[in-house]
Amino acid sequence: MKFRQLIRPFSTKSIFLLLVVLSFIIQVIVISYNHFSGYHIVDKFHNAIIGILTGTILSTFFGLIISVIDLKIISYLNSRLTWSENFIRRVISQVFFTVFVAVLISLIATIVSNYLNPYDEDFKGVLLNNALIFSVVNVLFMTILEGWIFFFESNSAKQVTGDLKYELSQVQFDILKSQINPHFMFSSLNILSDLIKVDVIKAQKFIDDFSIVYRYVAETIEKPLVPLGRELDFVYSYLNLQKMRHGKQLSYTTKISGELTDYLLPPLSLQAVIEHSIQNNIINNSTSLIIEISNMDNNLVIRNRVSAETIKDRVQEPSLKYLIKRYDFVCNKHPEFSYSNCLFVANLPLINPNYENINY
Repeated sequence: MKFRQLIRPFSTKSIFLLLVVLSFIIQVIVISYNHFSGYHIVDKFHNAIIGILTGTILSTFFGLIISVIDLKIISYLNSRLTWSENFIRRVISQVFFTVFVAVLISLIATIVSNYLNPYDEDFKGVLLNNALIFSVVNVLFMTILEGWIFFFESNSAKQVTGDLKYELSQVQFDILKSQINPHFMFSSLNILSDLIKVDVIKAQKFIDDFSIVYRYVAETIEKPLVPLGRELDFVYSYLNLQKMRHGKQLSYTTKISGELTDYLLPPLSLQAVIEHSIQNNIINNSTSLIIEISNMDNNLVIRNRVSAETIKDRVQEPSLKYLIKRYDFVCNKHPEFSYSNCLFVANLPLINPNYENINY
């Protein structure tokens, strides 16, 4: 593991400064305590300063070694014993490793220090005292690291959540904007105006479908998922409106297993694909459009033929990119779109209601 990856979310400078400050404070406390308790009296002030500076340098050096080991311990335990699932075992394991590392490093540090400047006190007593000091300090240092990591990850999670909420609101706004498309609205109202004059029954049917479409949009725009059965009811009304506009040149077929109607998908997903097919095809007296809606295993499959001139770059249409994002918000499944041999095919994953990785 690279050093920069290991110390993330810390900067090298912040780790170094923290160790220098802790080392300095500890040396001041230890030397002062030893002096006033009579354990090791410092006869001159400049000797105390030299002792503090020397101890700070050595402590910082060994502190850097300990910090790297501590971060490796945290990284290892995060992958094996998470705080949320194994709290007691995590505490016991982390304390054990923390004390073990501290005692080991303190032995090395004490031996090196004794080699450079031999102790006047009993060496075994110095080893024991230093091991105790290193252990307490390392437990404190490990606590600071864990708190620092928790604070960083908490802020990162809040930022990611905020970004996702903003992006989701933008997607919802774009979807709503596409549904309140002035061209579709005026075209629908013109059709209604003509129907009222010649066929009141059809006009009433048109109004019913029109109200179903916009009621569904208003009710589901903020919902992450809806049952396939409800989405299909809405799409039938939407297609009826489009058929009144395009006449017999637009038709559709459906062949979907009844057991899938309780499966879930983001609202308006099927409608977005159908709208994409209608908008990116030529529909006139000489050219018709047939949309096939079926299922393959747990995927909703939408097919329709397209003219060669409409194929280029169509998979990058904004409506399809928004649909991919909407799936990203709720699960780790992704819709797929393809053009091949003048055939457009869309595969929309259907989500089992009992699926564990639903993010809502």
